Amino acid sequence: MRRRLIAFCLAIGAALVFVGAAAAGNGGFAPPSPHSPNAGRINDSYKLIALFTGIVLILVEAALVIFVVRYRHRGRPRRAAGPQVHGATRLELIWTAIPVLILAGIASFVLYELPGIKDVPKARAAGDQIAVRVDAHQFYWQFTYPNGAVSIDELHAPVHRVVTLDIHSRDVDHSWWIPELDGKFDAIPGKTNHTWFRADRVGTYRGQCGEFCGIFHAAMKARVVAEPRAAYERWLGTKAKSDLGRSEWIGACAKCHGLGGQGDYGPKIVASPLLTDRQGLETLVRNGRDQPNIPGVMPPVADGWTKQQFDALFAYVGKKVVGGGG
Repeated sequence: MRRRLIAFCLAIGAALVFVGAAAAGNGGFAPPSPHSPNAGRINDSYKLIALFTGIVLILVEAALVIFVVRYRHRGRPRRAAGPQVHGATRLELIWTAIPVLILAGIASFVLYELPGIKDVPKARAAGDQIAVRVDAHQFYWQFTYPNGAVSIDELHAPVHRVVTLDIHSRDVDHSWWIPELDGKFDAIPGKTNHTWFRADRVGTYRGQCGEFCGIFHAAMKARVVAEPRAAYERWLGTKAKSDLGRSEWIGACAKCHGLGGQGDYGPKIVASPLLTDRQGLETLVRNGRDQPNIPGVMPPVADGWTKQQFDALFAYVGKKVVGGGG
């Protein structure tokens, strides 16, 4: 009796620890708190599945412990077979039907939530949708806005507005994923995938490429800056253009070569004559560079860039990197 009481107290204590951890900022047991309707539906589906699987785990493990303790037999040889039971048809039907019903319930709920995750809400009087093109590169994200503005790794969006994303890849498979705003959507060469979000509060939402896309995959991060509409319009109309060269350098060049070109994952380039050679620099970043027996040592980071983007990069490099402007 005393052993049972101790075991029961330990089990209750462990349960309280896990409950407390789960309640504290999700504790890693659930996705981050959602801030977009589709992310909320993903979160609801996750919690339903976690609830069912948690109940099953507790019931099965509790029954296992009870049976091990209740039906143990210390005097029986270890190799002796226990009593064989045949013909428990009703019991077999029950333990077959219950899992089927659980899986059917989960599937029904997920299928009910799926349209709200995938389908873009209809436009309302509150404002039209904003369509942004997402291009995945090794190892950064490029965003192109309706007015032609471009940003790197940082997507700007007005709060409480539906933003639709057309997701492309310029090289290998990637996966767009901002957990607080939407689900994981692959970026596949030659195919366009679609998703959307509507941020419910001002803030910065961070994400990570969810598909291993190369040996520097960990650097391929993204963030969505949700801001008031007036601030978004100001950024889109003026600041996006002035920020472009800097964001290209930081997102496409400095990740490997360092903010000052001093070298990091990639070689030092601060003294390279290519930085003052417009044609040579454009050719290098557009086509990349391989070395014998080391394929893809520098991917074509600027594949698909416009003249405006090359102008912005070259101007920033000349002023801030070669010129030492910081």
